[in-house]
Parts: sequence; structure tokens; C-alpha cells
Amino acid sequence: MNRILTIVGARPQFVKAAAVSRKLKEHGIEEIVVHTGQHFDINMSEVFFDEMEIPHPAYNLDIHGLNHGAMTGRMLECIENILLKEQPEAVMVFGDTNSTLAGALAAKKLHIPVIHVEAGLRSFNMEMPEEINRILTDRIADILFCPTEAAVQNLQHEGFDHFQAIIVKNGDVMQDAARYYAQKAREKSTIIERLGLNNFVLATIHRQENTDDLNKLQCLIDGLNVINLETPVLLPMHPRTKHILTQNHIEPAFMIIDPVGYFDMIRLLQDCQLVITDSGGVQKEAFFFSKHCITLREQTEWVELVENGFNTLVGTDKALLHAAFHDMKSKQSDFSLNLYGNGTAAEQIAITLKKA
Repeated sequence: MNRILTIVGARPQFVKAAAVSRKLKEHGIEEIVVHTGQHFDINMSEVFFDEMEIPHPAYNLDIHGLNHGAMTGRMLECIENILLKEQPEAVMVFGDTNSTLAGALAAKKLHIPVIHVEAGLRSFNMEMPEEINRILTDRIADILFCPTEAAVQNLQHEGFDHFQAIIVKNGDVMQDAARYYAQKAREKSTIIERLGLNNFVLATIHRQENTDDLNKLQCLIDGLNVINLETPVLLPMHPRTKHILTQNHIEPAFMIIDPVGYFDMIRLLQDCQLVITDSGGVQKEAFFFSKHCITLREQTEWVELVENGFNTLVGTDKALLHAAFHDMKSKQSDFSLNLYGNGTAAEQIAITLKKA
């Protein structure tokens, strides 16, 4: 395989694409990048291409701010036109967003092989849009790159051994990126100094299951407000979450900042005491930088983090959140455990595709 088209559209996909694109180039594979525009804020999108030296998109579809059906449909239409023009040997998609599903569907309907990076993950919660996206994308993918053994087992339990698909356990490309950019972040980011941060908790909230339910959102803000009385809480706020808080007069008592670029996020992860999040990607990034994590969800795709004591699930229960904070803030764990490939995931993708 010498020419592929990559679909990205959201922050975690930019991080993953950065690691993979570097290795594709090293192995002589031409890559055409399509940015759907799903994350359109400059701090959620454009800054990643600049900071992380990702090839700038050949196409930017500027599709955002729509409901799931409309967004996916618009993306499907536009991506199909690009595929008809570019005629790539395969289409690569990442993760579990609307961009992922649209790219996979467009390719499959044109009989172009689909490569799914971060395949096999399951939360087993069909109310999550991401769960639907990842299940459907896996089912029509031709090459499935799985980050963990649990992901491989999920596919096997679903009968993938009987499908015409290649399953590869390659590790997690986000760990590749974290290792590669860790020192660059130390050198380039001044966010800790600018904000005068010391001994703080890093939090993020953005999932629709939390932000669209005002009772849940209020509980989370109240819980973080209580923690903030003991240890300062910092939350880089997703634009959508900020709008909901403002619209419903929900007032955090902790520090809110605008979305940050990847280097700033790495510095925050490197220097924080603890992470509290509902993000799948940030759960792993906490582990990569040796920080315990409290997850504001009832399930997680990253079961190995919970099983090994690096992560704990609290949902939106204020009492559980506060108890977990006291348990995790002083906990000692061995973060050298190899759960995600130790930085070789993207190399394995490039080698596999070059041979395909």
C-alpha cells in the first residue's frame, strides 16, 4: 500500500494522526489528509496541525454544529466526492466520532478498503453515540488496529475471526505521541508559569451524557467545587460545555480556562496532582504521565486502567467523586506497566500497511 487517505475531525484524532503520519512518511506511504471540521475552534483544531507537525489537510470540509444525522450525512457526501477524485488505495479512520463513521461508510460503499485505528473498544453503553460509531466502523473495516488485548477479545467475541478482516494488536498511538512530544511540551509550553499553578487537579467535562443532562452536570460542578476547597481545580472548558453552563446559570467556583493546545495539555498533565475527566483519551494520557484518574462515567473502554488501579469510575455521584479524590490523591502505583505498546504502535501500523 503506497497511497492512503486519512480522515480526522476531532482533537484525539489529531493526536493519533500525528504519530501515524510521521511513520507513514518514514515508510514512503503517501498520505492525503481530510479534516471534516468537526472541531472548528482554533484551539481545538488548527493549533494541533501547527504544533504537532501534522501534514496540513488537503481538504477542510468545515462541517460542524449539526445534529448527529445531519453532520454524518454531510460528511458522507463530501468525503465520497473526494474519494472519487483522489482514488486512494485505502481510507484510514481513527477512534469513534461522526467523522470516523462517515469516512468508513464513504469508503466501503466505493469498495475502498477501510483501516480503523483504535478498533475493538467497547463501553457496552449503546446510549453513547461513540459506541454506535465504533461498532459500525469495526464491522465494515478491512484492517483493524487494536490498542489492547481486551479490544482484540471484544472483536473475537463478536465473531470477527469469521469475517474477512485483518486484526492487529499494535498498541496505542496516543502513547507514541505522548512520549514523542513530552520534552517539546516542557520546552515550549509556559501554561504552568502563566497561570501560577501548583498542586492542582486537572479536570475535563465534555461528553453529551454529562453535559446534556442538567442534573448530572450540576452534580459534577458541585462535586468539583467541593474538591476545589481542598485542592485547586483547573478545567480547560470545551466550548459546548461552556455554553450550556452559561445558558443554565451553573457557576463553577474553580478555575476555568479556554481549550488548550496539545503542548499545554501535556504540561498540565505532567504537573497536575490528579486527573478528573469524562474523556476516553484523557484517561489514557493521565496514565502516560503517571497520574491517577477519576472518570466521570459509569463505564470505560479502557478497562485495563481500572483493573490495575490507575483509574476509578464514579459516574456523576458527588459522594463517590469526593471519596475517590481522597483515595486517589495519595495512592502509589507502578506506572511502568506495559499496557499500550510502549511507543511502537504507529511503527507497527506503517509496517503492516506497507506490506498490504
